[in-house]
Amino acid sequence: MNLIDKIRVIEDFPEPGISFKDITTLLRDPLAFHYAIDRFVDYARLKQIDVVVGPEARGFVVGAPLAYALGVGFVPLRKPGKLPGQTVRQQYELEYGKDGLELHADSLRPGDRVLIVDDLLATGGTINSSVHLVESLGATIAGLCFLIELTPLDGRDRLQAYDIYSLVQYD
Repeated sequence: MNLIDKIRVIEDFPEPGISFKDITTLLRDPLAFHYAIDRFVDYARLKQIDVVVGPEARGFVVGAPLAYALGVGFVPLRKPGKLPGQTVRQQYELEYGKDGLELHADSLRPGDRVLIVDDLLATGGTINSSVHLVESLGATIAGLCFLIELTPLDGRDRLQAYDIYSLVQYD
């Protein structure tokens, strides 16, 4: 299946010059969504994953069904102030601004093998922040999965120490 045909591109969103890759059209297509999750499962089964971690919000959309399919737990990374318990926080830069993520301080155990899943790898800011949070709790990154990779933004270069799997690449 050609997933690139299932992703809508919206120019100048959220600001001029950005070519937004909208996965809602892929998610709406049950065969495409199922196919994408199955490809992630194929990759993850080889990694002996204990936990899937997904950053807010689209990481939830792909991470939770992946965790379910693998029979492992799912841990959300949230925007600051959204988690009720004790948290650890990491700030990062986006292609068009700044943001941050938090993780419950007791959500991962030392030695957990974690797969981080998100919709998009661009500059690597969100995922780099996610990696730092996961590793700060003593867990190990087993791999990083993305529906989309924007190769010109060199996010993969920032994450060279990790195994990266992306389903669709835009040049």
